[in-house]
Amino acid sequence: MENPRAKLPIGVFDSGIGGISVLAEIVKILPKEEFIYFADTLHAPYGGKPEDVVRALAMKAAEFVSSVGIKCLVVACNTATGAAINEIRSLYDFPVVGMEPAVKPAVELGLSGKILVMATPLTLKGKKFNELICHYKHRSEIIPLPCPGLVEIIEHGRTCGREIEDYLSHLFSFIDKEAISAIVLGCTHYVLIKKEIVKVMGKKISVIDGNYGTARHLKTILQKEQLLNNRVVEKPEIPLKANIKFYISENGKEVIRRCRQLLQNEGIVCESEFSHCG
Repeated sequence: MENPRAKLPIGVFDSGIGGISVLAEIVKILPKEEFIYFADTLHAPYGGKPEDVVRALAMKAAEFVSSVGIKCLVVACNTATGAAINEIRSLYDFPVVGMEPAVKPAVELGLSGKILVMATPLTLKGKKFNELICHYKHRSEIIPLPCPGLVEIIEHGRTCGREIEDYLSHLFSFIDKEAISAIVLGCTHYVLIKKEIVKVMGKKISVIDGNYGTARHLKTILQKEQLLNNRVVEKPEIPLKANIKFYISENGKEVIRRCRQLLQNEGIVCESEFSHCG
């Protein structure tokens, strides 16, 4: 017998547009599910705030998305995951999936060079990330690289051009590029500038994010909990048509425009109305 909760949407939240990169991967794997996406743009970015402030914001965001009615929640933000995932999980009886920098997949590539982890300052300071580093430090040399201000640039839609190139050039000027074999994108916003990162690095390099792995993990959990929508198909039509409702805490119309464009860039067309704006 089908679980009646299986028809409920999947909730996803981030401080801004970065979580769209995660949502896109989820839609590709679960194309017939329905989705709620909340961008807490009023309080973005999270990465430069104190941990207790981020924890409170993340818990408030989770509370809001839960109130809409969902069957599971994806915290599509590495910073919010590190600060609040345990507290969020303790409050709800539905599955809660978080993000973490894809250090494990990078290490398992078995490359000879060093692994560079780009992330927000708070993510890199957090207990969760440092436990991850300790677990793998005997296998690879892992270099944390804080990227203050980068989320703000991306959030304002400047994902290519001189400003982002200048930022990355300055950021990497302190790094021996030839010694780096892989870059881990430890913030969902950074996935939106992957091409620019490769361009500024100036060489072929493995750039890894945790979005696909998170989407696969979510599908596994929904299968286990019998929460998959039975309308899911193996070979969806192209372009994908997704039922997504957006909730934006500030600058709603402009943020929604960017979200739609980012999804279209991934071959995803949104069918839902975009009326829930702050």
